[in-house]
Amino acid sequence: MEEFLERSLQMIEQAGWLAPLFFILLHVFRQVFFVPVLFICLLGGYIFGTFYGSVYSVIGLTLVSIIFYGIIELFPSLRGKLGRLQEKILLGKHQLNIAQLMVLRMMPFVHFHVISIYLLKTTSSFRQYTKRSLLVSIPPAIVYTAFGDMIHELPLAGTIVFIAFLLILMLVLRKKETTISWETFFQKN
Repeated sequence: MEEFLERSLQMIEQAGWLAPLFFILLHVFRQVFFVPVLFICLLGGYIFGTFYGSVYSVIGLTLVSIIFYGIIELFPSLRGKLGRLQEKILLGKHQLNIAQLMVLRMMPFVHFHVISIYLLKTTSSFRQYTKRSLLVSIPPAIVYTAFGDMIHELPLAGTIVFIAFLLILMLVLRKKETTISWETFFQKN
């Protein structure tokens, strides 16, 4: 993996005007080599700077989500298996709003496609899924690109404080309404 990343970095740096395209494709192929989103976004900030690195990362992450949508549509059994995994990780039937999904997407230990499968389950069309995937991809692209070195080099205590902050932020941003179905409310005993 390390050799792949070094070769990718060299190729992107030497590509000139094709570098953004290669970087976006690196986002797409990173899954195959189990490279975390965090590292690719850090790389984007290193090579392109905060603004362009963020833009290219948002494009790459959205493209990954679109490809994931296509794969899930081709293999419905995979959708069921990933859906059960997503329910275990996100604890069942909680309704998460866009702000919470943005925070979850920034957490390095939450797998990228867990959020994608949640978006897939909660959207009614490809267009809505793509729009929400784009929105949810913006914060991690910006944060990891702009502050990646700081997050990456934080001591353990700093990392724990940052993760605690993200968890508190997710709880504060949660949806504050409860929906009870008609059948549940008027259950026959």
